[in-house]
Amino acid sequence: MSHQADPLAVAWLVSQALDRIGAVHTIGGSLAASFAGEPRSTIDIDVVASLEDFHARPLVAALSDAFYIDETALRRAIRERSSTNLIHEATQLKVDLFVAGGTPLDAQQLARRQAVDVGDGRTLHVHPPEDILLQKLLWYAMGGRSSDRQWRDIQGIIRVQGERLDIGYLKRYAPTVGIDELLTDALAEARSNSKGEDR
Repeated sequence: MSHQADPLAVAWLVSQALDRIGAVHTIGGSLAASFAGEPRSTIDIDVVASLEDFHARPLVAALSDAFYIDETALRRAIRERSSTNLIHEATQLKVDLFVAGGTPLDAQQLARRQAVDVGDGRTLHVHPPEDILLQKLLWYAMGGRSSDRQWRDIQGIIRVQGERLDIGYLKRYAPTVGIDELLTDALAEARSNSKGEDR
């Protein structure tokens, strides 16, 4: 890598490009989880964006100076409501761009996004704690419940947010993606660990 890999700076470049083409978006993944829970050394940059086919060419133009972006793959992701990758050429950091509409959570993530000041006059819109928690639980389930890293992120969010978490919201939306039992397990484990620490 020819430059220091700064995930915040790379995420901000993508966010600026999406703002310029008028595409509502929000940052998820471990970057959002670090704001809501406990920071970790390896950061994934995930972006959920409301994109239509007419956004494809302007987005490629806005990003192509700094990123490798495949317009054909982008148009396919828009058409299928799936995802594509962007590669920041200076650092080789990968950005996963998810087109909104792929899961029932996407609309809520976009509607509830929160602005976070990341310094140097930069602001990022990120998933709120409840939505990144639901997303992490969904990924954990889709990965066969085998990722210790995802589970640590989940427990970190619950632990750091504590009573600020909107449990009613979580319980209302978890069933829409089939993770209601997993949510119950995660909350129970966090409570159990908290009681153990209080002893």
